[in-house]
Amino acid sequence: MEENNLKSAVEALIFASEKPITIDQLKKVLGGLDTVSVNKIVDQLKNEYDCANRGIRIIEIAGGFQMITCNIFAPFLRKLFKNRYSDKLSKPALESLAIIAYKQPLTKAEIESLRNVNVDGVMKSLIDKNLIRICGRKKVPGRPFVFGTTREFLEHFGLKSLQELPKMDEFTVMAQAKEAQDSIEPITQAEAEEKRE
Repeated sequence: MEENNLKSAVEALIFASEKPITIDQLKKVLGGLDTVSVNKIVDQLKNEYDCANRGIRIIEIAGGFQMITCNIFAPFLRKLFKNRYSDKLSKPALESLAIIAYKQPLTKAEIESLRNVNVDGVMKSLIDKNLIRICGRKKVPGRPFVFGTTREFLEHFGLKSLQELPKMDEFTVMAQAKEAQDSIEPITQAEAEEKRE
C-alpha cells in the first residue's frame, strides 16, 4: 500500500474506533508495518491537524490514539449538547476515585478509613461505570479485595497514564489561588469610578 493510502487508512481507523486504538491494533489491521512506521504515520497526522488548525485533533490517551475536538471549541459543543444526558460523578464518588487513583491498589476498608464513611454504594457505582476494578487480594487475614483504576478511568479523564495525574503540591497551589480569589470582594462600576476620582 502506498504511503498516502497508509496514512488515510490509519486516519480512518483512529476515527472509526470507539476507544483509543493502540499501535499494536493498528499494526495488526494494517499488516506488515513495524511500530516505528505506525508511530511516524500517527505523528504526521497529528502535525497535519495541528498545523491546519482543524477542529479535531489526534491525541495519545490511555495507551492508544483517539480523535477529539479541539478544546477551544468547547463552548460551542456545550451549547450543541446542553440537553444531553450527563452521567456526572458525585462528590463522594470523585473523592473515593481520587484516593484509589493516587494510592492504588488498596482495600475498601482502607478507603473507608481515609474518608471516614461507608463507601459500599460509591464503590458499586464506580465499578458499574468501569472506572475501578478488583485487581487482586491483599495478603492479610481475610484476604480482602484490592481496587485499582481501569483504562476507562484514563479515557474518562483524558490521561495517557497515571503518571499524568496532578502532583499533590499542585493541588495546594490551586487551593491557595482559589482561596485568594475568593477573598476578593467585587465592587460595582460606580464604586470603581468613585475610587478613580
